[in-house]
Amino acid sequence: MSHNELPPPSARARELYDRMVVFMREEVLPAEAEYHAARREAGPDGHEVPAVVERLKEKARERELWNLFLPAESGLTQLEYAPIAELSGWSLDLAPEAINCAAPDTGNMELLHLLGTEEQKKQWLEPLLQGEIRSAFAMTEPDVASSDATNIGTRITRDGDEYVINGRKWWTSGAMDPRCALFILMGKTDPSAPTHRQQSMVIVPRETPGVTVVRDYPVLGHHDQHGHAQVRFDDVRVPVTNVVGEEGGGFAAAQARLGPGRIHHCMRALGAAERALALLSARAQERTAFGGPLADQGVVQQSIAESRLEIEQARLLCHRACQVIDTEGNKAAKDLVAMAKVAVPRAATRVIDRAIQVHGGAGMTDVTPLAAMYAWHRAMRLFDGPDEVHLRSIARTELKREPLLPPGRVVVD
Repeated sequence: MSHNELPPPSARARELYDRMVVFMREEVLPAEAEYHAARREAGPDGHEVPAVVERLKEKARERELWNLFLPAESGLTQLEYAPIAELSGWSLDLAPEAINCAAPDTGNMELLHLLGTEEQKKQWLEPLLQGEIRSAFAMTEPDVASSDATNIGTRITRDGDEYVINGRKWWTSGAMDPRCALFILMGKTDPSAPTHRQQSMVIVPRETPGVTVVRDYPVLGHHDQHGHAQVRFDDVRVPVTNVVGEEGGGFAAAQARLGPGRIHHCMRALGAAERALALLSARAQERTAFGGPLADQGVVQQSIAESRLEIEQARLLCHRACQVIDTEGNKAAKDLVAMAKVAVPRAATRVIDRAIQVHGGAGMTDVTPLAAMYAWHRAMRLFDGPDEVHLRSIARTELKREPLLPPGRVVVD
């Protein structure tokens, strides 16, 4: 096998993929109507969990479609997990949680698996892996440019055997869910330390005095069930034993958490793009205008073809990043993950936008999933690092690269 050739999936990975296809067709997609009806009834301020979610979780466990994101639990490589995660991206509200592979829990579970103490694993990781509780990740802040994580202003001050936390977070995904039992919070423990050793991550149980969930934020007008909240921490006290990893290791822990998280988001975004293209193609063949189906129009055919090209290109980049994670580790894959994090949401939003255009006014409403899909995947160009930060990182690597051949020179006569 050549250096760039992707290895074939194992027999077990193929079997799980086939099971996931059946699960999506038989259980998840038919359950969407019930889920969205419950969400409409709850209204934007209601974050109760629709009953269908727990039913789907039970059915997924029966099919052994559970915790597939974590190699230590599933035995899958990232490359083998990628097509399964992509299928879950067809129904982002339901499928990832149904198989216990939803953000931000996946990132928090990876962090606890990697750095948690035995007590932390018993108290928090085990119930997360069982799907009994949910969690939130509190890093982004409204008062600083959080694209630079060293800017974080939330203070974590040691007082004997306790940490005292003061600060304000926002876009804390998962905080509105009634099952959210803990935050993993990033703040500064030592502002005088070297820049990348000032931060620490600490587990904060949701019910700790001083924790106030202020409000939920919509994503382009759409409120998710789990929410994206502003949270205030006022003199919040937790034991020093709640530190994740080591004091001063928060920045490194964030990178360890966000790397796999970014590529998992990319996997799911490919599924959303595939669903958008399927909707685009179906609409183009069903809808008649100017004497024939829209699919006969050259401009619509071009939209379909461009969409397929962009999806395939984005998928190859995503899978290449997965392969390097599997064979060489997260650090070696850093630039490929950054490239995928830029390229995949760009492709997904372009495909979804074309599908909206072909659906006309229907594409802008909730009678199709397209508007909500566009909102989330447009937001993806900001969360887990905005495009500009990843492009900066990619450029820095490129500027250090030794070319295979001399580039030659411009000759001016």
